[in-house]
Amino acid sequence: MQMPDPSARVIGLKSQLVDRLLAVLPAEAVISDPAETRAYECDGLAAYKCPPLLAVLPSTTQEVSDVLKICHEMDVPVVPRGSGTSLAGGAMPTADSVILGVARLNAVLETDYADRLIRVQSGRTNLSVTGAVEQDGFFYAPDPSSQLACAIAGNIAMNSGGAHCLKYGVTTNNLMGVTMVMMDGTVTEIGGGHLDSGGLDLLGVICGSEGQLGVVTEATLRILPKPEGARPILMGFDSAEVAGQCVSDIIKAGVLPVAIEYMDKLCIEVCEAHAQAGYPLCEALLIVEVEGSPAEIDEQLALIKDIANRHNPVELREAKNADEAGRIWLGRKSAFGAMGQVNDYMCLDGTVPVSKLPEVLRRIGELSKEYGLDVGNVFHAGDGNMHPLILYDANKPGDLEICEALGAEILKLCVEVGGCLTGEHGVGIEKRDLMRVQYTDADLEAQMAIKDVFDPKWLLNPAKVFPLDASAPRRDAA
Repeated sequence: MQMPDPSARVIGLKSQLVDRLLAVLPAEAVISDPAETRAYECDGLAAYKCPPLLAVLPSTTQEVSDVLKICHEMDVPVVPRGSGTSLAGGAMPTADSVILGVARLNAVLETDYADRLIRVQSGRTNLSVTGAVEQDGFFYAPDPSSQLACAIAGNIAMNSGGAHCLKYGVTTNNLMGVTMVMMDGTVTEIGGGHLDSGGLDLLGVICGSEGQLGVVTEATLRILPKPEGARPILMGFDSAEVAGQCVSDIIKAGVLPVAIEYMDKLCIEVCEAHAQAGYPLCEALLIVEVEGSPAEIDEQLALIKDIANRHNPVELREAKNADEAGRIWLGRKSAFGAMGQVNDYMCLDGTVPVSKLPEVLRRIGELSKEYGLDVGNVFHAGDGNMHPLILYDANKPGDLEICEALGAEILKLCVEVGGCLTGEHGVGIEKRDLMRVQYTDADLEAQMAIKDVFDPKWLLNPAKVFPLDASAPRRDAA
């Protein structure tokens, strides 16, 4: 994976940079020992590593502003980092960069149940946002699989979703405002505790911008009343194509489940060995959850079961109580951890139209055989957000390169059928060189022109998102 060469001049300025940072941060917030900075050399895409020049852990918006102002004056690149759970290399540093971690920015600043919002610092974990309001009957809807660890900052950067995004949308649908620090240290407020903002939709530009435009330090999030009840149903099928068609038929019927999750045979077997959730060992499995009053749940599930029965399921199991519901979800929630115990893998997140799921699943199976690497499929089927897990051996020479080539073919396939390169993981470095598969040169030029406005020196999150040959003239000119 090609990365820009570090600047010898900046490396030579490390001592001066540390001295200036220690003037605005506590000593424990500046990490410059090479042995300690190795903790920040990668994120969840651990196949690629590069230790940063140093790392800083500010605790306030003002400290973030002070750090960025210093780095801006010294022309030092900055890589914003939430919890480091990115699966696309979004928080991977370059050798001449400063990692700016927001983990210590984790406070709840305001809770307003009347207006259904909560304002938090951006280092707060996703699940703990719900934890702050659930005792009062509310919850925060986006729920990535890494929600126990991932930070709101990263959710905003990548526009993360989760199992329940089919009904409630992804981060952009639940984000009301941000406090963001520009690269030159300027603090700006975008959006806020109201339904919509006048003027340009800058909040829509910020959400999903992958740390290219500024560092978000605070976020105003929409919270929702907990539903009266929820109930999942498990369906097993004897082929991936049939399961995909069942998903398409459920959506076409006008039913809006809160979640439709898919797992193939490989994932079922691995998760069952790990979690022992009682899944049928079939070719494909769907978990469909609906919510509402008991009468609403019964009506929705009756329609869904009718659709499923048309596809001759090998098993159809409706949860009768909370324990059975928990077991239905147990394996799915354990999928990524379980797979990581048996193999190295790369997790993709291309999206496809729901109607194309059967075709795409069939083609992924063909590509898997062609490249000689197993692929496990576990994903948010309701909105076509696929998560193929390509299994490879990191210790086997050439396996990573084969994995990358197979991943590129799968992502190209997603675009070919009318989908896109990423649903929630972001572009990072993983899909950077595939951007021209989805975008024309004019599209990329427009996107880079926006970065020019927010970050004229191109110091924020370098070597990400844009193909290096496309961004090189701007980076060199800056």
